[in-house]
Amino acid sequence: MPESMVAPEAARESLRLEQRADLKSFLGLSLKNGLLNLVTLTLYRFWGKTEVRRRLWTSTYLNDEPFEYRGRGIELFIGFLIALGLGAVFLGLVFAVQFLGPVAALLILPAYIGLMALIGFALFAAFRYMASRTAWRGVRFHLAGSGVKYGFRYLGYLWLSALTLGWFWPAAQIRLAAPLWSGLHFGDRRFAFDMEDAKQENVYGPFLIMWAGMIVLYLGFAGVAFALFAASDFDPEQVSPAAMMALNYGIILFFALAVILLSLPYRTAMMRCIARGIRFDGVKVRLEVRTLAFGGLFLSNIVLLAISLGFLMPFVQARTAKFIFSRVKLVGDVDFAAIHQSLETGPRQGEGLADAFGLSIV
Repeated sequence: MPESMVAPEAARESLRLEQRADLKSFLGLSLKNGLLNLVTLTLYRFWGKTEVRRRLWTSTYLNDEPFEYRGRGIELFIGFLIALGLGAVFLGLVFAVQFLGPVAALLILPAYIGLMALIGFALFAAFRYMASRTAWRGVRFHLAGSGVKYGFRYLGYLWLSALTLGWFWPAAQIRLAAPLWSGLHFGDRRFAFDMEDAKQENVYGPFLIMWAGMIVLYLGFAGVAFALFAASDFDPEQVSPAAMMALNYGIILFFALAVILLSLPYRTAMMRCIARGIRFDGVKVRLEVRTLAFGGLFLSNIVLLAISLGFLMPFVQARTAKFIFSRVKLVGDVDFAAIHQSLETGPRQGEGLADAFGLSIV
């Protein structure tokens, strides 16, 4: 056969992901966003968040070409107004049923159950919005699937986790990640999530450490409190209000720090687990992050936010993105020439519910 009649082999590209953000520039952005939030009574935060995302996306490179963020602040503001309206309806319902006596319990319980399902819906909606506003080489991402179904799945997994004293939650997190990643598209090409490969990462060992550690922590605190109040020479009335307040806040701080430290191995293992399950056109994802390094980042971020009263949030988000993406390894190659633009444009408003529940990562 003549060479001119031989179809050329598809030009497949191996993948290299980099995060090139200049962290110093995010210090200035942090100051700008913080001051404008103060002046506008936090109203500017929707536009500030959009600017943070735009800078993070454009400083993230795949094969030396940056991602693009196409979201707008007004979309986040509209999402916030929708969430505000839903919140007002819920609070109005709670207030109204107070006048119904014993019947109120029959109405309040379904409302709170629906609220838990709404959290799952909010997570799905946030993922869908950010995917739809992300592009690379001009090709958009989008997320297929039903947010309502995801919300009820989230609710069911919460109940199963409660019934198993938390032991179903690691499996639930993996199962909740699957529809997000398997529903994600880049143009007309779909991602996949390999559940079996994800399960190769040991998450129950670190979960046992966290679960058992919290039980020991609780029992230890209960024992100390019982011994203290049982002591014959202890009189709470002799302790000044200031000392009692300092003691209460000290206990809260100690427990919060202990819970964070106990959860770090599990958090790290779950991140590796979910990354391990992600597939795209044969490409596998590996996240090479370890507990000690992630713990240092996590704790230092808390300190930075505490001493800056939250002003350094954009800087914290940028250094976290740089930390994560520098540890992502993409194994395999892709024929990007065979991928075409999708007609799916995504939702018109931002993830107001996720923001209201405090679930928005960036």
